[in-house]
This record gives sequence, structure tokens and C-alpha cells, in this order.
Amino acid sequence: MLELFAIGADALRDFLNAGGQVVQIIMFTTFVMWALIVERLIYWSSAHASVAKRAQRAWAARSDHKSWYAHAIRDRLISETMQEASRFNGVIHALVAVTPLLGLLGTVTGMVLVFDVMAVTGSSNARLMAAGISKATIPTMAGLVASLSGLIFINAFDRNVQKASREVSSALSIE
Repeated sequence: MLELFAIGADALRDFLNAGGQVVQIIMFTTFVMWALIVERLIYWSSAHASVAKRAQRAWAARSDHKSWYAHAIRDRLISETMQEASRFNGVIHALVAVTPLLGLLGTVTGMVLVFDVMAVTGSSNARLMAAGISKATIPTMAGLVASLSGLIFINAFDRNVQKASREVSSALSIE
């Protein structure tokens, strides 16, 4: 069993070396993005219901539901619930947008290597250019895969926030 981890570690090390430093930055960015995604998954599976119930209890405990002040409190309760529901969504959106750009940065740095080889050798030797082309394509792929993996979840989180907003608004009814 430990042999499988050793093979996986070697493959990961080879992948990171073949892609250059930009792939390491993409990997770090992806880890941060996934840590936030896991936090949001935990929130939606366990904590959101209690946050919404707390707002409902606070609204139900009020005797006045008609005054301007009651409306302001209702808006505050809805806003606090939605703020908690959409926490980190903006950061995840930004990371989803940044990872393909980091992949593009890797493409550019890899192509600079290719052009550098061509300038130094004075020829277009395919064997010498292969390392630069590898450094150009691997970060692009890594950035796109990281972005796609986050895109799936952030869209689901945005739908959950919209649904929760409707539910909390209707639960805190104005009698």
C-alpha cells in the first residue's frame, strides 16, 4: 500500500517539475480554493439550517412585525443570514478566475524558454524545444482543470444562496 503512495509522490513531483514554478503556484491556489469549497460544503450540510432557524426565532420573538423598525430588523436578519450563506463565495469566484490566468502565465513562460533555446542554438531543434513546450502546456492544463473543478461548486453555492434568500425572506413573513 505504501508503494502506491511512493509512486503517486514520484508522479506528482515529476508533474510539478515538468510544469515549472507556475504549476506549483496553481497547485497552492487550488488547495486554497478547495479548502474554501470544503468549508462551504460543511456549512451547507450542517450549519445553514441553524443559522436560518436562529433568524426565524429572533423574528418570531418580536411582538411588532409592522413598524418601520420591525422591517429594518427583518432586513437585517435576512442580510446576516445571506452574508453567512455567501461567505467565501467571492474568494472562490476569484480563485476560479485566477487559475486559468496562471495557466496562461505558465504558457508564456514556457514559450519564452522555447524562444530562448531557438535564440541560443540558432536553430529550431525540436528536441531542445520540447522542454519549453512541456513547460508551456502543462500549466495551461493544470489551470483549466483547477478552474473547472471550482466552477462546478461555486455555481451550486450561488444557487443555494439564492434559494436560501427566498426561503428566509418568506419565513420571516410580515403579518
